[in-house]
Amino acid sequence: MKKVTLLIPVYNEEAMLPTLYQRLIELINRNGTYAWEILFINDGSSDRTLDVIRQLRQTDSRVNFVNLSRNFGKEIAMLAGFDYTTGDCCVVMDADLQDPPELVDRMLQYWEEGYDDIYAKRRNRGEESWMRRRLSLAFYSILQKMSRIDILPNVGDFRLLDRRCVLTLRHLREQERYTKGLFCWIGYRKKSIEFDRGDRLAGHSSWSFFKLLNLAIEGITSSSTAPLRIATVCGILCSISSFIYAIYFLIKTIIYGDQAVGFPTLIVVILFLGGIQLFSLGVIGEYIGRIFKETKRRPAYIASDYNEKKLGYDE
Repeated sequence: MKKVTLLIPVYNEEAMLPTLYQRLIELINRNGTYAWEILFINDGSSDRTLDVIRQLRQTDSRVNFVNLSRNFGKEIAMLAGFDYTTGDCCVVMDADLQDPPELVDRMLQYWEEGYDDIYAKRRNRGEESWMRRRLSLAFYSILQKMSRIDILPNVGDFRLLDRRCVLTLRHLREQERYTKGLFCWIGYRKKSIEFDRGDRLAGHSSWSFFKLLNLAIEGITSSSTAPLRIATVCGILCSISSFIYAIYFLIKTIIYGDQAVGFPTLIVVILFLGGIQLFSLGVIGEYIGRIFKETKRRPAYIASDYNEKKLGYDE
């Protein structure tokens, strides 16, 4: 009997867990030909999320959990899930039920047909505001043009991964992760399923504007070195423009003589060049910061509990 792991990172989802569990049980009962594991990754929740998971574990042995020692972020929580999953395939999904568990039935059908990565593509983005929706689409467009791999637009983390995909992702241990890009980078045989994303039933999203902005920066710097090339091109263009302006100023001085004019132009040019330099230094700093974090070789996360077992640092 093949085993399916439902991998669910959670952070302060106390209110959603009972409803989520009931929907998952309905999914499991519809697919009795598989063995099932529900694996929660508690990402340092500050509410009673862990207590609720422990209660579910006491009544259902199919429920497993990993409790991280603090909030490491969803990207790292998914890596922890890949490390602990035991299924022949793994379904990554959120706890807020905006991604419907009923879609897993179709994912399993395509998996049996031989697909390795069956991902859910959103026809609409649920309760998102117009501004956030437009910014998201713009980000995917920019990332697609900068990256050498095919970045899938309107595709989140909701997907079914064959075990060989999971084993491959385990080997990718970078600290600053953009998992949506890694899903595309590893390749394998993919299949899309379109769906309408629902609204959150309870609680509120922990993804603020600044967290999404940080994720966007991680996505660009993780998937492409194009920003470094853009900084280089800007430097070359500024140098050429400065040289042309110097030639123009020299010819003008020879023809009309030296006049004490152009002070505003001088200030504008200085500010412009200074801005380009600061921008370039910022881009370089982003990549140097990533190198700094990787060279420390710290573990990506620390798990303090796995089900009822206390974990030490080395585990």
